[in-house]
Amino acid sequence: MSTTTLRDKVAIVTGAARGIGLAAVRRLVADGAFVLALDLPGSGLSGPNPQVEPIEADVAEADDWQRVVEHAQARFGRLDILVNNAGIGGFIGPLVDYPVESFDQVMAVNARGVFLGMKHSAPAMSNGGSIVNISSISGIGGGANTLGYTASKHAVIGMTKLAAIEFAPRRIRVNAVCPAPTATEMMFELAREKSPDDVEGFRRGFEKNIPLGRYGEANEVAAAIAFFASDEASFSTGAVLTVDGGMRAR
Repeated sequence: MSTTTLRDKVAIVTGAARGIGLAAVRRLVADGAFVLALDLPGSGLSGPNPQVEPIEADVAEADDWQRVVEHAQARFGRLDILVNNAGIGGFIGPLVDYPVESFDQVMAVNARGVFLGMKHSAPAMSNGGSIVNISSISGIGGGANTLGYTASKHAVIGMTKLAAIEFAPRRIRVNAVCPAPTATEMMFELAREKSPDDVEGFRRGFEKNIPLGRYGEANEVAAAIAFFASDEASFSTGAVLTVDGGMRAR
């Protein structure tokens, strides 16, 4: 349902072409925001929507962040919301077999991208603002066979808490959302890679570990993002919210 809770707000959403990022764009637009939707060249960013501007950018590149934030300031004179969503899964396998190049790649997108997003966006939030970093339940616990992903998502939570303290005097709130397995292309790709002959069996195996018995939906994660982005969360900063069907309640 459309609301006006973010009317006249300007937002940047990364990893915006699909999955949670696309759901976040749609939710922020429905709530009244104008969104600069970022993703890699060739990722399928599309329009038209008068409240969305697709922008090709690599979150791991400082020059791209500078260009995007300068564009936001030139066009709107402000930036209110940053959703650091872009992320990749990386290699799946034991720590001792984990390729160094895969570790570096995952950290570049999932951790460096969040750092650069906050570094370049916060100075443009002259009227205060909200930063929402997408971590994962893997950023809270451990697990196995996902070293780069787990390390990067723990880093996101650490950076979120640090930035919440540093940015508080400037009225910039910084919070993290931690989804469980969500029905997005990232999980579907993982299923096809690891269980090509029984994709549904792969999914059922994951769902057995979720108390609510199913994957999350991207729009459910987007609802948490929209809450933190809005003034409804005006006294929330440094928070880590799981959207996980009860997985971390065990």
